Amino acid sequence: MSDAGPAPIIVTALFGGEDQAWFDGQRRAYFPPERNVLAAHCTMFHHLAPELGTELKRRLSTLTRGQPSPIARVGGLMNLGRGVAYRIESPELEAIRADLADAFASMLVPQDRAGWRPHVTVQNKVEPAVARALLAQLDAGFAPRPLKVAGLASWWYRGGPWEPLSRHMFA
Repeated sequence: MSDAGPAPIIVTALFGGEDQAWFDGQRRAYFPPERNVLAAHCTMFHHLAPELGTELKRRLSTLTRGQPSPIARVGGLMNLGRGVAYRIESPELEAIRADLADAFASMLVPQDRAGWRPHVTVQNKVEPAVARALLAQLDAGFAPRPLKVAGLASWWYRGGPWEPLSRHMFA
C-alpha cells in the first residue's frame, strides 16, 4: 500500500494469460484510448471499505487456495448504453461472489448490493450510436468461448490506475 492512506478496495476476477491478452486486445481496439488506463477486468466488488482489507484477503485465500478454477465462458455481449461488454457466465464464480457479499452485506455500497452482472467492458464512454454499431459488429461474429478464471485480486482505488493489494490464484 502506498503512503496515501486508506482507500476503497475493488475485487476482480483474474483471467488466464491467453484470455487476458484477448480481452486487452479488444479494449485496445475499441476503448477510447485516453480512458483505457486499466487492463481488462471483471469487477466483483466496486467499493469495499479499506478496513475490510485483512478479512478480505483471508477470505479470498480460503476461496482459492487448493480450489480448481471456476468453470466459465464468455457467453455473449452486453449493451452498456454508452459502451459494450462481454458477458461472463459462471455459476461457480457467482457463488464465490455471493459468499463474499453475504460476509460483507452490512458494509456493501448500493452498487455492490445490487444484482451482479459479470462482464468485461471493452468499450465505454462513447456515444450510444457508436456503442450500438460496435455491438452489432461484434455480435455478428460472436460464438461463446471457454474462459479461464485463474484467480481473484483486490486493489486499492485512489482515483487513477488501481494499486495491487493482493492476488489469490486457483489451483
